[in-house]
Amino acid sequence: MAKKPAPRKTKSGKPAARRKAVKKAAPAASKEDLINYYKEMLLMRRFEEKAGQMYGMGLIGGFCHLYIGQEAVVTGIQGALKEGDSIITSYRDHAHMLACEIDPKLILAELTGRATGISKGKGGSMHMFSVDHGFYGGHGIVAAQVPIGAGLAFAHKYRNTDNVSVTYFGDGAVNQGQVYESFNMARLWNLPVVYVIENNQYAMGTSLARASSEIELFRRGESFKIEGEVVDGMDVLAVREAAERAVAKCRAGEGPVLLEMKTYRYRGHSMSDPAKYRSKEEVSKMRAEFDPIDQVKKRILDAKIMSEDELKAIDKEIKAVVSEAAEFAQSSPEPDPSELYTDVLVAE
Repeated sequence: MAKKPAPRKTKSGKPAARRKAVKKAAPAASKEDLINYYKEMLLMRRFEEKAGQMYGMGLIGGFCHLYIGQEAVVTGIQGALKEGDSIITSYRDHAHMLACEIDPKLILAELTGRATGISKGKGGSMHMFSVDHGFYGGHGIVAAQVPIGAGLAFAHKYRNTDNVSVTYFGDGAVNQGQVYESFNMARLWNLPVVYVIENNQYAMGTSLARASSEIELFRRGESFKIEGEVVDGMDVLAVREAAERAVAKCRAGEGPVLLEMKTYRYRGHSMSDPAKYRSKEEVSKMRAEFDPIDQVKKRILDAKIMSEDELKAIDKEIKAVVSEAAEFAQSSPEPDPSELYTDVLVAE
């Protein structure tokens, strides 16, 4: 009988893409970390709720994809990064910009198409961008950001820095061919890129199991010898811990790394999606048992770091910040017609 082939190994000698998450003790976090994560995720939640409200009022046009439920992913990842690292993602990008510490006023002004927006009102919800904050855009074409993320990692390596490129994409994007072309080049050149699959279970309206023959997405880099790991994307501390490991590998020249974040979006794919492809009970169960903000809130209360009243005061402050951003956006002017001719590249 033929021998079973030995598992392929990375340069470190460890089998590639076989490190599956195991149940272990909850990661430690300081009081300051817990409070900061609570504030950051709550800002994302309240911001997205306001964006949904303003979309319903006709103040935001085009498509609008909300991040409600997925806040732990980008918050935890950002906790492992430093100045000079680059971020790139898909069209579900509002929270990623908030995580990069971009002013909520500028983001909401962009959503409403105002001249004061971060992209001068030209990008809208799906195409915001700010190099100054290390944010290289939300991208409207499925998986278009993945090869660009590899390019950003190439730039970091070419410049001899220890910075990394964090490239986010969803479970629907994993079946696009350009993802695997990028994987191949990233492994071939050992690029410092952390690929983050935000697996929220549904690509638009299709469940992962109906569209993917391999539903363990952390294995998708296996044929390219890219190490992968599956992470509880509803737990910000678990995300941060996994991100720290992945980023450390990339800074040490051992990238790329693939992280599958098991997360969940509470709202439809976009504001036009009634999400009838899943039951109300399923969504309610996720909200009740796995909500990322509630998990941090419970840790804070159990450790007696803050009281319920103090947490309510934080919520009130954040709501005021979001309301102020909404007022700023609505009172800002629309772009001058002359802006149609600026920021346009013409080949001669």
